[in-house]
Amino acid sequence: MTRQRAKWQLVAALTVGACIAVATLGRAQQFTTLTDRRKAMLEGNWQSCREDDGKYAERVYDGKWPGLPEFELHMGPFHDFALFLGIQDEHRDHNSADNLLKPHTLEPTGGSARHAWDAAGLHFEATLAGGSRDTCESWYVTLVRSAISSSSY
Repeated sequence: MTRQRAKWQLVAALTVGACIAVATLGRAQQFTTLTDRRKAMLEGNWQSCREDDGKYAERVYDGKWPGLPEFELHMGPFHDFALFLGIQDEHRDHNSADNLLKPHTLEPTGGSARHAWDAAGLHFEATLAGGSRDTCESWYVTLVRSAISSSSY
């Protein structure tokens, strides 16, 4: 029985290691989901890496969930985040008054950064998780329905 447990632990460790290795080999941006979405709408590791033009990558997540208005969650570039109601093709300025995340830029202090926001019925958290390369920032993010009643929409 102990031998089977050791095999299982080895398989689990190799699987986790492979997932981390794959995340570091990604292109300019990478999102690795860590949830089956029963509790969180979005949960995982996201990397913003410097591209050939010197700018950092951004990822936009379009949210369409029952009981919530449609929204866009912008992760990046670098350590910048935005949440907008509605979905549109044109890029939106994160400095806009329509961005529901205040502050929208997280400045690392002592190599760490973390913030949580509640807006439009959503609870979003971003935690700086380091980086596999000097040209990348890695973030652990979660997006769930907010436990706090929000009148932002």
